[in-house]
Amino acid sequence: MDSPRDGTGRPGAVYWLGRAILRPVVRVLWRPRIEGRRNVPKRGRVIFASNHLSFIDSVAIPVAAPRPVQFLAKSSYFEGTGFSGWVSRTFFGAIGAVGVDRRSAQAAQAALDQGKRILETESAFAIYPEGTRSLDGRLYKGRTGVAWLALSTGAVVVPVGLVGTAEVMPVGSTRPRFKRITVRFGEPIDVSHLGPAESGKARRLATDEIMAAIHALSGQELAGTYNEAPPVDAMEKIKRAVLRPERF
Repeated sequence: MDSPRDGTGRPGAVYWLGRAILRPVVRVLWRPRIEGRRNVPKRGRVIFASNHLSFIDSVAIPVAAPRPVQFLAKSSYFEGTGFSGWVSRTFFGAIGAVGVDRRSAQAAQAALDQGKRILETESAFAIYPEGTRSLDGRLYKGRTGVAWLALSTGAVVVPVGLVGTAEVMPVGSTRPRFKRITVRFGEPIDVSHLGPAESGKARRLATDEIMAAIHALSGQELAGTYNEAPPVDAMEKIKRAVLRPERF
C-alpha cells in the first residue's frame, strides 16, 4: 500500500507532491477565504478540530493550513486494486489521509490511538468531533475523543470553522461545484488545566469548550444532540444507553 507517511511517521513524498498540486488548483477553483492562519502554531503537537459538512472538508483543511496536517480515513480507500485502487491511494495519501480499519469492534479506540501516534511525532492532526458529516447543516454535540487526544498528548487544539463546503459538494454528490468557501482558524485552546485524560468530566468539559469555539467560527445552528442515526431496534437502544455516545 502506498503510504503518505515516511519512516519517521511524518508525511512522505506522496503528501508533499499532492499538496503542491492541490493547493493552486483549489485556490483557483474555490477561491477560499482563509482567516486566522497566524493562530496555528508553527511547531509542536496541534489538533485541528473542525465542523464537518462535506467530503471536501478533508481537502479544504490541508490546503488552507499553514503546516502539514493529517487525518484518518477508511482503510478501504487504500486497499483497492488496479488503476482505480492506485488513484484512490494516491489521492488520499496526497491530502494527508491515514487509513484506519473502522470495521473492528475496537475501531474507535484504534482510530484514537492512530491519532495519538501522529501527534507524538510533533505533527498536526485533524479531527471532526461530531463524528460524521452533518446532513442538515446544524452543529452537533462533540464526542470526547478530541479531548482524550489533547489531554493524553498535551497537544493544543486549534478550532476550525468551515463555511460553504456543503454547497461545494453536498452529501451524496459525486462532482464538486465551483463556489467560494471560507476556512477560519481560531485561537489555540489549551485544555490541560481541566484534568487528566482518564477523567470523564475533564473530557466532557474540554470537548464542550472546543465545540463552543467551533460554533463561534462556523455560526451554525446548534443541534443539541449527537449526530447519529436513530436506533433501529431495542437492542441498539440498550447498547447506546450502556456504552454512552463518546466514541471517536
